[in-house]
Amino acid sequence: MKRKTEELGKPKHGLLHPVAEVIAPRFTGLKKKMELAGMPQTPVQFVEKVVSTTILITIGLLIVFGLIFNTYDIMLLWLVPLAVVFPIVVFYYLMLYPDAAMLRRKRDLDYEIVFAGRHIVIALKSGMPLFETLVGASNGYGEVSNEIKKIVDKIMLGIPTTQAIREVAQNNPSKYFVRMMMQIANSVASGADVGNSLEAVLDQISKEQVIQLKEYSQKLTPAVMFYMLFGIIVPSIGIVIAAALLSVIGGGIFGLNSTLLIPVFLAIAIIQFLFLGLIESSRPKYLV
Repeated sequence: MKRKTEELGKPKHGLLHPVAEVIAPRFTGLKKKMELAGMPQTPVQFVEKVVSTTILITIGLLIVFGLIFNTYDIMLLWLVPLAVVFPIVVFYYLMLYPDAAMLRRKRDLDYEIVFAGRHIVIALKSGMPLFETLVGASNGYGEVSNEIKKIVDKIMLGIPTTQAIREVAQNNPSKYFVRMMMQIANSVASGADVGNSLEAVLDQISKEQVIQLKEYSQKLTPAVMFYMLFGIIVPSIGIVIAAALLSVIGGGIFGLNSTLLIPVFLAIAIIQFLFLGLIESSRPKYLV
């Protein structure tokens, strides 16, 4: 019975677990990134999932390209270099997920950090104890409330307030959240007034967020101009000029048929999608 219980308690490993154990140590900063992103998996488990997903995506891409090559009478031997390139590209692309998750978590924290901080300041200035204030702020402020709830849970387990705050702030990607929490911890440790010192920090954070929003609005005008030029004007005029040149040079024999136009349209669509995604990802997300 004891042996069965031990077997049930052991984590189940897939067929690719040994491969993941070899690859994971090569990414030295992966564990810290996963902690900052709030991912509960271990680095080996994450790499194992990435490797299995890479294999499935590579097989799917090779099948699609094989059908395309067969349709346009392209030698299937071209699939051999693609079979080498696809796994590398897909693997390193999927390994960027912790960075993306960390950035998304940081934005969620920065979004309501000022309002959550002001809630704490108002509660403290009204005479409410710090612990009760943190309990009140552990709801209603999205990801910020989730982090404050972690602090409350640690305090309820008997961990000192300053230590609980420092432990949670240690694995947090938001510099604003860390600054606010460390100000609270330092004020409690030194015996200073937490409300007044925290209010000064929040004013500074609010000013920094407003400055970042103004900087983004200034960068947006040239970005839209480049998008209009290289995403709309150049492709449309370029196709017209290419069609005219091919018709003149080839005497009407050569032209832009569907075989050439479909890849061109796909390339233009991908470029526009990447450009719009870049603009959206660079936009500050603050509630000020």
